Amino acid sequence: MAFFTYLLASAPYGTLYCGHTDTLTVRVSQHREKVFSGFTAKYGVSRLVWYEAHGERGEAFRRERQIKKWNRAWKVRLIEAENPTWVDLYEELVGWASEGPLSGLSLPEL
Repeated sequence: MAFFTYLLASAPYGTLYCGHTDTLTVRVSQHREKVFSGFTAKYGVSRLVWYEAHGERGEAFRRERQIKKWNRAWKVRLIEAENPTWVDLYEELVGWASEGPLSGLSLPEL
C-alpha cells in the first residue's frame, strides 16, 4: 500500500495546502467537493499540483510536517521542479486510471 504527501493550490501561484493520505484520488476529490469545512473549502484550494509516494504512513506524515515548515518560495520550487505549468494532476490521475492503457485492470487506489 502506498501513502502520499501532496500539495494543493487554489490556482497557479495561489494559496497552498499540504497534506498526506493513503487514498490520493479520494482525498483530492473530497477537497474538490468541499466535503469537509475548513481551510481548503474556505479558500478554494483544490488543484493537485504536486505529490510523492511513500512506503509507510509515518514517512508521508513526516514529509508533510517538513513541507509545512518551509517558506512559500521553497514550496513553489518543489512544485515547479516537476510541474512547471501548475497543471491539475488530479485530472491526469483520474484520466489515466479510467482511460489509460491499463484501464481494464483493477488498479490499486492512488
